[in-house]
Amino acid sequence: MTITDITIRPTSNETIIKFEANRFLTQHNSYEFNNIDDAAISPLAQQLFYLPFVKKVYITSNFVAIERYNIVEWSDVQDEVAVQIKNYLNSDGIVIKEDTSKPKNAVTVYAESTPNPSVLKFVSNKPLVGQICEFGSIDESKNSPLAIALFQFPFVKSVFMDKNYISITKYDVAEWPEITNQLRGFIKTYIEEGKPVLNAPITQQKQVNEEKAEQHFESLDDTSKNIVNILEEYVKPAVASDGGNIEFRSYDPETKKVEVLLQGACSGCPSSTFTLKNGIENMLKEMLGDQNLTVSAING
Repeated sequence: MTITDITIRPTSNETIIKFEANRFLTQHNSYEFNNIDDAAISPLAQQLFYLPFVKKVYITSNFVAIERYNIVEWSDVQDEVAVQIKNYLNSDGIVIKEDTSKPKNAVTVYAESTPNPSVLKFVSNKPLVGQICEFGSIDESKNSPLAIALFQFPFVKSVFMDKNYISITKYDVAEWPEITNQLRGFIKTYIEEGKPVLNAPITQQKQVNEEKAEQHFESLDDTSKNIVNILEEYVKPAVASDGGNIEFRSYDPETKKVEVLLQGACSGCPSSTFTLKNGIENMLKEMLGDQNLTVSAING
């Protein structure tokens, strides 16, 4: 059994503090309680309302946020509250009686074509992940129960996830008209049932990913930083709309060679070479004022 840990995180509102757990607390639903009667479906929230300074309780997928009355400061009581929540969770206390709660919002999933004929993009109206994830095989999918489930389909070659969509690359053994509805229905049902997409909560994934990206960025030279900024602002949004991603890998100041990583629908796409040479490469040459730059790509 995994021990639940609680991390205290301040918010922009000094009266509200978050107690973040290292596991999911709800089935991807969010709740707001204004008093102990309002919290009838949440034994945890009811327990917290016995604390005289608790004004409101918010419970979401992996954290409990509490708004306090001004009779105390958080610095005086936050550690005690964190211990109380941790002990409650580790004693298998019920967070939300979700089977008696309000109906879940409808989940919609639609399929969208990409420039790569082997890749289809499945877009959800619910957030799925907080960072880019790419899985080339079931062996690489140990951290994603959803990816493992998708690889049970014999025609699934690779899985790419970002924000609210999943790009699936198929083997040539099947054609999209034959399998699209099957995949769309499977993904929709999986999300509706509240099954985990990844083994770590979204906010934790995002925070770790952003910290790593920031550390890497600060270690780059000025030209590399400019290239990263250009890719982030001008290239990534367009690539993401096609179900893919592009990541900066390296820049060699002697050879003027820029290397990027293509992921999702961009990986192996017949038009990717044309896009690199006639789009990204020309853009970098113009914006950096260096006509000797060249761009090469690695397929993820």
